[in-house]
Amino acid sequence: MAAKSGRLGTWLKMLAIGGVVCVGGPAFVLWVQPTEEELFKKYNPDLQKKSLERRYERQKEFDDFVTQLKEYSKSDKPIWTVKEEAIRKQKEDMLRQDFLNAKEAEARKEAMRKESGLS
Repeated sequence: MAAKSGRLGTWLKMLAIGGVVCVGGPAFVLWVQPTEEELFKKYNPDLQKKSLERRYERQKEFDDFVTQLKEYSKSDKPIWTVKEEAIRKQKEDMLRQDFLNAKEAEARKEAMRKESGLS
């Protein structure tokens, strides 16, 4: 009987220590970890100013990213495949636009040549 009570005491100690580690560890980390405001206050004033200036841009970039992900997720294909297709289409559109701009510039040069030749 003494052996069983010894095992029971060991199990109870193990459970108590496990509970302290599982609950107390994360609680200790949350208590020690600084908040975003505390970190921001420790910034150099120049960094604080720069961070505040770029905040709107970062938020807009993130919102655009989430919007694109929502659009990509509407497809039955995997998101990375749809994204690759969108990037490829965007590159093709840019090349097409560059080609049209070059053609237009060439037409303007030709018009200027004709105009200078007539004068």
